[in-house]
Amino acid sequence: MAGFIPVFARLILAAFAAAVPMAAVAQVEPIGIAIMHGKGGSPTGHVAGLAKALEGKGSLVANLEMPWSGKRNYDVTAARGEEEVEAALAGLRGKGAKKVFVCGHSQGGVFVLHLAGKLAADGFIPIAPGGNVAGRIYLQKVGASLARARQLVEDGKGDVPAPLDDYEGSRGIYEVQTTPNAYVTWFDPGGAMNMDRAARAVAPRAPILWVAPTQDYPGLLKPGLGTFRTLPSNSLTKLYQPDTDHTSAPVASADEIERWTREVANAPNR
Repeated sequence: MAGFIPVFARLILAAFAAAVPMAAVAQVEPIGIAIMHGKGGSPTGHVAGLAKALEGKGSLVANLEMPWSGKRNYDVTAARGEEEVEAALAGLRGKGAKKVFVCGHSQGGVFVLHLAGKLAADGFIPIAPGGNVAGRIYLQKVGASLARARQLVEDGKGDVPAPLDDYEGSRGIYEVQTTPNAYVTWFDPGGAMNMDRAARAVAPRAPILWVAPTQDYPGLLKPGLGTFRTLPSNSLTKLYQPDTDHTSAPVASADEIERWTREVANAPNR
């Protein structure tokens, strides 16, 4: 009888292992996610809970401080911002990530869409994207400052820090100190932060998980849903609408982000 129990236990374990689908085994492969905060924010702000939740679910996470943070104030160009995210993805791959994703909240969400036409990643996640510099209201608020920055560039003062305007719906117009050269790349209506242009330029092979919280600011929710419909057709592209507001959207999306990234990672031919 003493020898029967281990044998019986081994038979049960063997039967269980045979019953586990191969997809479940594939899910143990590490996934890497680069996360970007919103305008004036930081890695310890609204995205901190999302980063912690995804790490708790087994993902490798790079929680980045981007050029638009409250500390950095657009200290480098948009092109350099792209390089920072690309370096973060390389770091995640170096830590063992087999599939990598880029996720961003609010202004970070707009930059995610821009990167979806630029970087080689397995998927992109804009959460409540906001800060479309081509929007009518945005142009009204910072248009004069953008014209002044462009004039400073023409005058050979593009690398000299100057007080320039930024705008956020909940905060209004406020001043940032940065170089005109960098400022123009972030606020150019035809540039990186034009959300509609970025959506149209998304690589067709790049799947998007668009998070649109149902209680988002009205000025972001309706235009955002319209932009979502212009994305290239992709069977893995999804719209997720958690019942929450703008600032709580990252944490509220953690379970869906984890589920979707696994779905994409395990999809055939990826």
